[in-house]
Amino acid sequence: MSESPDRTPLPRTFFDRPVLEVAPDLLGRILVRRTSEGRLELRLTEVEAYAGAIDPGSHAFRGRTARNAVMFGPPGHAYVYFTYGMWHCLNLVCGPEGHASGVLLRAGQVLEGADQARKRRLSARYDRELAKGPARLATALDVSLSLNGTDTCAGPDAPLSLLSGTPPTSDLVRNGPRTGVGGDGAPHPWRFWIDDDPTVSPYRAHVPRKRSS
Repeated sequence: MSESPDRTPLPRTFFDRPVLEVAPDLLGRILVRRTSEGRLELRLTEVEAYAGAIDPGSHAFRGRTARNAVMFGPPGHAYVYFTYGMWHCLNLVCGPEGHASGVLLRAGQVLEGADQARKRRLSARYDRELAKGPARLATALDVSLSLNGTDTCAGPDAPLSLLSGTPPTSDLVRNGPRTGVGGDGAPHPWRFWIDDDPTVSPYRAHVPRKRSS
């Protein structure tokens, strides 16, 4: 990673592209989170693409609901959902508007605000574990449903925004199946990560839930 990453904000046009273009292009970008305690910056190292109506793994596969409405656009907004009764996950909506595609932010390296992140992630033994996985990332950055629908392109005072950062060279970008996705969506190699980066989460295949007898 460059010692002086590009701090130009990502414009809405960055997100107004097909999800399989946006997802790998988010690697190396800097996610900025502004809280009442201060500012955090996270270099994105792992993401997953979800392609709406053509993707059985997407929350929007069966159409628009109150829960997934943000996914239908406009691009550049945050889609936050609550899962397993305890965790939040942060996604970035991408275009074109109405197609309900988005990118799940799976992992990253905390560049600024590590003290804040450590307070929220007391179980992390090392800083590389602070945002190693989507729920951990959201916890470290104090992401909750209150941020659902946030416009990341709204300007420097927005609670969430993206900076250009330093994308990795193409030879360092890897892709493979998405973590925990089963059924018809399992074969899609739409998880993207930076090779050999210690903050990338381990891959786990989908395990069907067993029905209680």
